[in-house]
Amino acid sequence: MSDDIEGISVFLAIAEARNFRLAGERLGVTRSAVSQALQRLEDKVGTTLVQRTTRSVHLTEAGQLFYDRAVPSLLQLREAFEAVRDYQSKPGGLLRIAASSIAEGFLSGPFLAGFVAAHPEVRLDITVSDEEFDIVEAGYDAGVRLGEVIEQDMIAVPASPPQRQCAVAAPAYLERHGAPDHPRDLQAHICIGWRPRPDTAPYRWEFTEDGRDFDVAVDPAVTTNDMRVMIRLALAGAGITFGMKDTFRPWFESGELVPLLEAFSPPFQGFHLYYPYRQRQPLKLKLLVDYIRRREPFR
Repeated sequence: MSDDIEGISVFLAIAEARNFRLAGERLGVTRSAVSQALQRLEDKVGTTLVQRTTRSVHLTEAGQLFYDRAVPSLLQLREAFEAVRDYQSKPGGLLRIAASSIAEGFLSGPFLAGFVAAHPEVRLDITVSDEEFDIVEAGYDAGVRLGEVIEQDMIAVPASPPQRQCAVAAPAYLERHGAPDHPRDLQAHICIGWRPRPDTAPYRWEFTEDGRDFDVAVDPAVTTNDMRVMIRLALAGAGITFGMKDTFRPWFESGELVPLLEAFSPPFQGFHLYYPYRQRQPLKLKLLVDYIRRREPFR
């Protein structure tokens, strides 16, 4: 295909210049290269397109027909190249992102509002999902997930400080049932669990003790895929729930929720913006990457 385009470009240059040397100068190639490219094109179409003598160059009847048909198409192709180059040089357009529902820092109003205010020419389309899928195949520009679950062939930019998970409960629940001293005690408590879909088992709560990771399969009294439901039930004293510490921080500060079993929840790497390697990244994505890197809370 590239040889065809090259041959057509050479042919059009010859047709317009009516001179092989001038055509070569316009294209930045030698006269010999012009002649060879034309010969390949004529071999491909199976007829002579240009009649040349020592004194003149003119199109054959077939050459004139080819010229009349080729010029509009080539002009459209050039316009397409220019349009793409122009698109790449401007930051505007739709930036599609798939983000985990627990990426609190990224999804926070102030963070997103700040980016939109700084770059009003970029339109954000954010899908919040905890499903694991191929963002490239699904048509997203980037995703936001915990670093430990991102494929190694992706470029990943830190988008949060290190994270911690923890169990939480309202003071009213703790007054009635007491607080667990060890994660294994959770099986004797009323728990509020999470699962991504109805056809999956509830998420197993993860902990660490003496450098060893383990999980607890609690038997939730309530299971949901909505963190807001989990928080509301916990605030109402319905039981103990589990999630990212950043998610519960506002209620820790107000005293409405109490963190539990923190000694068994060491920090781990946080959320990352990730995207596939491309030789030329869209400018709209570069703007988001730069914005994240400048944010003080993410350092």
